[in-house]
Amino acid sequence: MIHNYLNVRKRTEEIVQPLEIEDFTVQPIKDVSPPKWHLGHTTWFFETFILKEFKKNYKFYSIKFQEIFNSYYKSVGPHWVQADRGILSRPTVRQIIDFRHQIDEYMIEFLNTNNDPQVDKILTVGLEHEKQHQELLLMDIKYIFASNSIEIAYSDTDLLNELPNVVLEYIPIAGGLIEVGANENAFSYDNEKPRHTVFVGPFKLANRPVTNGEYLSFINDGGYDNPTFWLSDGWECKVVNIWQAPLYWKKIDDEWYEFTFKGWEKLNLKKPVTHISFYEADAFALWSGKRLPTEFEWECSTNMYNHAENLWEWTSSSYLPYPKYQREKGPFGEYNGKFMCGQKVLKGGSFGTPKNHIRASYRNFYHPEKRWQFSGLRLAENF
Repeated sequence: MIHNYLNVRKRTEEIVQPLEIEDFTVQPIKDVSPPKWHLGHTTWFFETFILKEFKKNYKFYSIKFQEIFNSYYKSVGPHWVQADRGILSRPTVRQIIDFRHQIDEYMIEFLNTNNDPQVDKILTVGLEHEKQHQELLLMDIKYIFASNSIEIAYSDTDLLNELPNVVLEYIPIAGGLIEVGANENAFSYDNEKPRHTVFVGPFKLANRPVTNGEYLSFINDGGYDNPTFWLSDGWECKVVNIWQAPLYWKKIDDEWYEFTFKGWEKLNLKKPVTHISFYEADAFALWSGKRLPTEFEWECSTNMYNHAENLWEWTSSSYLPYPKYQREKGPFGEYNGKFMCGQKVLKGGSFGTPKNHIRASYRNFYHPEKRWQFSGLRLAENF
């Protein structure tokens, strides 16, 4: 467990290595947290839920950090307003790094003598939680970099690769009575439980996600100007936000460009379309004469071929509790359950998701208008 702990903590700091000190404090929109906040919050988790609870006579590194770096755990105490994380010039990045390293020292010392299985359970949750923030860091860094008027790049190459050059096909899947949800023998969040049986009718699923080139055809055909393809809320959202293309696309002299981790590049038609909302994905599907798969259709097809690790894929399913779902007791009950209203499920995983964090039962979720996450879509049709 110590080796795993150190590896996860090291990876988080590797992600922010390319940043300049000024990049750590920026918050362009409410959803995007300053990178330094992620560094502090993931450390707050271990201090709050392990050291303070299980280490004898432990004293907080800073009482004020308990408020600043608490995300939404109201049962733990007050937390800083999410939209105001970027107004804080203190603590400094250097102080937060010191906080991380100090807590790491305390954690290693404590774990060397720990034999409490409850600590091991919380430690596992904390490490999986930090892996989530590793992807969030990449999402937020990309938004921060794209917001600059001076062109900058995070990497020498884009982190999102082209799709394999395969002809689009729709694979028939028989469906039937299938088991969905988490395997009890491996780690999972409470929203993946309990494992249960559902009926899935026969359907067909695309053998790959939708590409930029295919999505561009939707744009060129007036897809963003035709309300008949859009849900009512989606059309209103499109109009209010003046959407005419996915996030990070812009048109210069009749040519489309996309902001990538490499900076602004000409739109690569072979890459999967990303940074689209559920509303855009649903509109594209209707324009195509297809539909989005349900989360259960997506999950029951994973054994036939791999369609994860590229982008999170929107499903038509609302984020709701499974039958006989039970929230975790205590503060961890706030982790997933209280968000089961008004959001949509995404399945799979992205290039930004740590590979050992990906599993078929994973239920990611976002509000239908969100676009800054690494989201794409795959089409389905009735069979």
